[in-house]
Amino acid sequence: MFKLLVALFSASLSLGAQAYTGEELLGDCLAADDVYAGKTSSDPYQSIRSTRCMSYISGFADGYAVGDYLAEKVGVSLNAICLPQDKDLPYRMVRSVLSHLERLPPKPPTSTATLVAAALSKTFPCADQLEPKK
Repeated sequence: MFKLLVALFSASLSLGAQAYTGEELLGDCLAADDVYAGKTSSDPYQSIRSTRCMSYISGFADGYAVGDYLAEKVGVSLNAICLPQDKDLPYRMVRSVLSHLERLPPKPPTSTATLVAAALSKTFPCADQLEPKK
């Protein structure tokens, strides 16, 4: 009986879990844009939202860099996103994602990671053509 209760409890917890949606990312990045614009808010939730946007995009960029590094180790060059070494890069990445999300219909059917990848690859394309290493 105890095992059945534990299984039911575990199943009920997993039903409430949701992924980070594109709509949430849009709201978070709007809050981040306000922070970069110098707009202050007394709502601590806005600070959390802006940080979540900036952290998600930075984490995505770091993950992409690791993937690109590992791909080069096996002789493949991804060449999808080439981020510049600018001091204002975090702001530019947030603006890129925000601009992309604002052009989409509500509740985009794609994953948040795919939305960020699409935005960054359009804003920061690589100059080199994709060719296999020799």
